[in-house]
Amino acid sequence: MTSINVDKYKLSDKTAKLTAKDIIPMIQSSDSAETREFLQKIMELLIDYVNIQNDRKEKILDFHHPEDMKKLLSLEVPDDAVSLQQLVKDCAITLKYQVKTGHPHFFNQLSSGLDVVSMAGEWLTATANTNMFTYEIAPVFILMENVVLSKMREIIGWKGGDSILAPGGSISNLYAFLAARHKMFPGYKDHGARALPGELVMFTSDQCHYSVKSCAAVGGLGTDNCVMVPSDEYGRIIPSELERLILERKARGQIPFFVNATAGTTVLGAFDPLNALADICEKYNCWFHVDAAWGGGLLFSKKYRHPRFSGVERADSVTWNPHKLMGALLQCSTIHFKEDGLLISCNQMSAEYLFMTDKLYDISYDTGDKVIQCGRHNDIFKLWLQWRSKGTDGFEKAMDQLMELAEYQVKRIREQSDKFYLIMEPECVNVSFWYIPKRLRGVPHDANKEKELGKICPIIKSRMMQSGTLMVGYQPDDRRPNFFRSIISSIAVIRSDVDFMLNEIDRLGQDL
Repeated sequence: MTSINVDKYKLSDKTAKLTAKDIIPMIQSSDSAETREFLQKIMELLIDYVNIQNDRKEKILDFHHPEDMKKLLSLEVPDDAVSLQQLVKDCAITLKYQVKTGHPHFFNQLSSGLDVVSMAGEWLTATANTNMFTYEIAPVFILMENVVLSKMREIIGWKGGDSILAPGGSISNLYAFLAARHKMFPGYKDHGARALPGELVMFTSDQCHYSVKSCAAVGGLGTDNCVMVPSDEYGRIIPSELERLILERKARGQIPFFVNATAGTTVLGAFDPLNALADICEKYNCWFHVDAAWGGGLLFSKKYRHPRFSGVERADSVTWNPHKLMGALLQCSTIHFKEDGLLISCNQMSAEYLFMTDKLYDISYDTGDKVIQCGRHNDIFKLWLQWRSKGTDGFEKAMDQLMELAEYQVKRIREQSDKFYLIMEPECVNVSFWYIPKRLRGVPHDANKEKELGKICPIIKSRMMQSGTLMVGYQPDDRRPNFFRSIISSIAVIRSDVDFMLNEIDRLGQDL
């Protein structure tokens, strides 16, 4: 084991007793040896942690219940400053008990892995510590953002358009919702609901991310007016059901205006049929949004892009999270629009203290007035640097590698059909399955057996966390009780890690 040794990172006696208040004036003078020593010790800790995350012999987590964890930590914020040595120790303890999401045996979340180049970019971003609302204070980063987002729109299949980085896919989807309403009913910005010709209604799959329904709540439609369209057994929206529900709502006098398609659902990894949905949106004059927060990375892949993304170029807007399949560090989410000018038209408030029109440079590069946030974190540098390190071809190879690993897992599950039950052939890197304990092997598969298999999942998951050897998520859906859903989104994962996952689940479930 190479676990973090909290007492390893010792400062010199002179520096150890100082506080941060002591070294602030030193930073501004030629004598900054203590500051340098402190930062170097933190850097040593961080590099050790990177190495530990990639050590397959290392546990993913050292689990403790919340009340027990509180006893291991010193969380209070004191009136008097603590020493630099204590700060180093605080950092070491924090990492010691943190879940190692970059570990090759972490299959729990859609965002996992630790791309060291993207991480280096995040370190630089934190050091630069600037805001992204004007070219004036973030000139290099603003230009990077323009280049990278233009490239992403090109990959989607558009010429021109506009994009922005947002704090997560949920907010990216909200941007799409707001832009759609503004495009179709521009008077809403000034006059609110009285500018609408009737009650608006939106449509999405019953397998969509919950943030789409949240748009209805936040945007004033009300969740009753976010219509959940039935999906098929694979989790894909049923186009005929969408059209039926649009006609039903129109008959009530409501106004259908927004349809959300999901390209990679959170649980099953399903891809909605984009061309069929685009046809319906054109027929009924609805904005067509594609939530590709999860599956967007597959746009790079010639092998896997089609049929999953066939028709994506027909969308009006696309959410795409590089912090998921592409492996950029959290957070890194983008929202793209086919039509240029919508973001600024929808969100502009013309705050004179930030967005003056008489600046010495081209103010079209100022981004702050086309977003709802004002202050915006620099999420572009880590993605730009990562893209430079891989190239577009490298991203394609990474996407193919992840998909091939998921296919390998499916193959291994089928080869052990006495121990595992594959729920469906995956479209993405989500692999959904049940573990079959010895007492249920050979028992015919029916609803009663599924109910028993569902009870097994939380028991094995708790054993995973207590042993610290593996993390795989589980959940129910509207068709079945609890089942395991493994995610392979880290390029550190190799075939032996997939084998370890299945073998460890079997080991943990031997007595069930």
